[in-house]
Amino acid sequence: MKNIYLEIPVLTSEISDMVLATVISTEGSTPQKPGSSALFNKSGLIAGTIGGGVLEGKVQNLAMGSIEKKEPVYRTFTLDTNASAGEDALCGGRITILIDPDLVRHRNIFEELRKSSGARVPGVLITHVSDEGNEKILVRRYWAADGDTSSVPHELEPLIELGIKGLTKGVDSYDLRKLEIHQKEGKTSQILILEPVIPPPRLIIAGAGHVGKAVAQIGGMLGFEVTVIDDRCEFANSDNIPSANHFICGDIGESIEKAVKGEDAYFVIVTRGHRDDGKALKACIGSDAAYIGMIGSKTKIALMRREFIEKGWATEDQWEKVFAPIGLDIRSVTVEEIAVSIAAQLVQVKNA
Repeated sequence: MKNIYLEIPVLTSEISDMVLATVISTEGSTPQKPGSSALFNKSGLIAGTIGGGVLEGKVQNLAMGSIEKKEPVYRTFTLDTNASAGEDALCGGRITILIDPDLVRHRNIFEELRKSSGARVPGVLITHVSDEGNEKILVRRYWAADGDTSSVPHELEPLIELGIKGLTKGVDSYDLRKLEIHQKEGKTSQILILEPVIPPPRLIIAGAGHVGKAVAQIGGMLGFEVTVIDDRCEFANSDNIPSANHFICGDIGESIEKAVKGEDAYFVIVTRGHRDDGKALKACIGSDAAYIGMIGSKTKIALMRREFIEKGWATEDQWEKVFAPIGLDIRSVTVEEIAVSIAAQLVQVKNA
């Protein structure tokens, strides 16, 4: 799923009537975890979710009511296990949500966040919520690209530096951290919310045929930044694969050789033939990519394995890290089923 903050437009005319609801903390069983967000406008839900059902309906009503006043809401909901007539049963936990109807106030922050993400620079969105009395709160936001807190007010820096450590080193954009500041008689009067915004993992698909096209579609749905490589320009293009973000038309082996590897890279090799599969694998095997998978029968894989090791193109250990045959064994038959098995394996590796 695309990060919710990248769904927020930066034009004042588009953002002025939008409301962002974010799950800040939970207790017990709840439909979503901290960091989950939903974006609303006057017509209803635009993107994301804070759990759906009864809870989301209540939050949406609050969001609609806050648009005109531009007054944020910080509220805890108790999800009773008793369902009212016509409503689904709730979870029985407690969930605290921040509703911010004044996003235009921080338009420049969201623009900076978007620029950082486009440059694949991780960062932390810092939200400062303070109690202003009379049941009113004030929301201030700051963007710390690559952990740089120089734009944050001096008095908050010591607190943020403690909580921010390691946030941009992970792969989870839902790793929200909440820091409470007690000022009056031990009561919480300010809250700092730290949310990492991590560039999406890169899915590089070698092969723009039927399987590559299907994997690209599911990969995009799963939040990967998808690049498709093929030497046939009539296949590697947005008309054929509209779900991909980038296309490279050229020699498959050379293109993968030039591709940036790294722990955020996932290579799926599904070209139209044994020769191109081998060139693609040779270009990335032994790298520090998070995932390398190659399609093929067990016989083909065994022959290729022997060739790679005998010719010194890979060591035994390097070959063992390749997922071949690719995908989880779900007895796939159709192209779509094969793509599902590959996508499931990608998620399994990513979440491990």
